[in-house]
Order: sequence, then structure tokens, then C-alpha cells
Amino acid sequence: MPKDYATWASRWRVPLGFGLGVSYLLLARPAPKLLLCGAALALAGLLLRAWAAGHLAKNQRLATGGPYAYTRNPLYLGSAVMGLGGALAGRSWLIGGAFVVLFVLVYWPVMQRESRFLQKDFPETFESYARQVPLFFPRLSPWQGEGERFQWRLYLRNREYEAAAGYAGVMVFLALRMWLS
Repeated sequence: MPKDYATWASRWRVPLGFGLGVSYLLLARPAPKLLLCGAALALAGLLLRAWAAGHLAKNQRLATGGPYAYTRNPLYLGSAVMGLGGALAGRSWLIGGAFVVLFVLVYWPVMQRESRFLQKDFPETFESYARQVPLFFPRLSPWQGEGERFQWRLYLRNREYEAAAGYAGVMVFLALRMWLS
């Protein structure tokens, strides 16, 4: 994969995600059972992201504990689960399909780019870690490396509470839309 495309994808992932989010709000047609199931699935993704954020000291050390013992990208895995849960909650298969395409075309190259960055910055630990822990889909048992403990200060520093606020806002919007329809 060309490095320039990965750089482009890294730069445009947030604006493209917001564009998809606006489309989602316009196209969502929630129904009670799907809203509950989708909200639960999205909550699982949100909790995974929160767990990961509490282990991530960006640019200071390689995160290998907590969810990072199962997958090298638990934040993106959590985002994927949230996106699929949101599509289910909003009963929008079009947005669900667009989300999968966006994720594969934008986030996959970003994960590859970040792996190259981590290999360069943490050469003594990254290679053995990457051999044992998959890029995205988690392993069933945790990797037994040196892992750090969850820290609330990291959760706050990584501003993961913004994802929680976004989740709550979307679920309230969907519930109101369903109720007012």
C-alpha cells in the first residue's frame, strides 16, 4: 500500500467519519428492538475503547496490556463495533455498508501506517509483540508480555469521554426520532 495513501487516509479519516455521521442521522429509521440491540452492541464497542484509552500513553510507551494484549488496535476495533451497532440501532443498512467500506479503505491503511510508526519508535519491543498479537481481529487468550494497568488519568488525557458523550447523544437522538415518528 502506498505510503502517500495511508497519509491521506490518516488525515481524512475524521472528516470522512463526520460526513458519514451526518448521513447516518439523516437516514436513520430506528425501531425498538433494533435500537436496543444496536445500542448494546455500540456500548460494548464504547467500553472496549474506554478500556483501551486507559492503557494508552501515546508516544511514551508501547501499549501491550489490557485489550492491547488481544489486539494491537483495540480503539479501532471498538470503533468498528460501535459503528456496526449504530447502523443496527438506526436500521440503516446503507450506512452500515458505507461504514464497512470507509473502515476498510481508510482505517485499515491507518493501522498499517501506525504499525510502521510503532516499529520505528519502539524497535526493541514492537517486533516480538506484533508477531504474537494480531493487527485487528483479537486473539482468544491474552499475550503474556509486560502490560500496564488501566489508569483513569490516561482515559481522561486521551479524551475518550468524548466518545461516550457522542454515543449518548446519538442514542438519545435515535430514541427521540423513533418516539416522534
